[in-house]
Amino acid sequence: PVDRVVSSPLRRAVQTAEAFGRPVVLDDRWIELDFGGLDGTPVSAVPLATWEAWRNDLDWAPSEGESHRQLGERVRPACEELSEVAGVEDVVVVSHVSPIKAALAWSLGVGEEILWRCHLATGSVTVIAIGAFGPVLRGFNDISHLG
Repeated sequence: PVDRVVSSPLRRAVQTAEAFGRPVVLDDRWIELDFGGLDGTPVSAVPLATWEAWRNDLDWAPSEGESHRQLGERVRPACEELSEVAGVEDVVVVSHVSPIKAALAWSLGVGEEILWRCHLATGSVTVIAIGAFGPVLRGFNDISHLG
């Protein structure tokens, strides 16, 4: 049973969150990475130099967008707050690829450089448990429920 449902305020996330049949708490910290001037640009149209800059510098951001370091600085406090209630509540967070990867980095105690080193499928489930010694990754990118 789910005690708390937290969601990005983006409509597609809220619609998924509502399927749990519980009140949905909207939290802007779970919104997708701000791609700024690259938002809506096909991946194939992004210049190689842009990809290289982005992959090699956690502080690089698209014009008017957000860096991976900024994403981590936004998501980590949300993870910490939820970890404080995880011992007494089962919490579901409905979010997007980049914030989930940032939560993965938090759970593993590593930096945002891993965001480029893992794939997250649409609709997948990642499970982070909070144990006596902190976060434990129990499942990542599970799509078995999608049939």
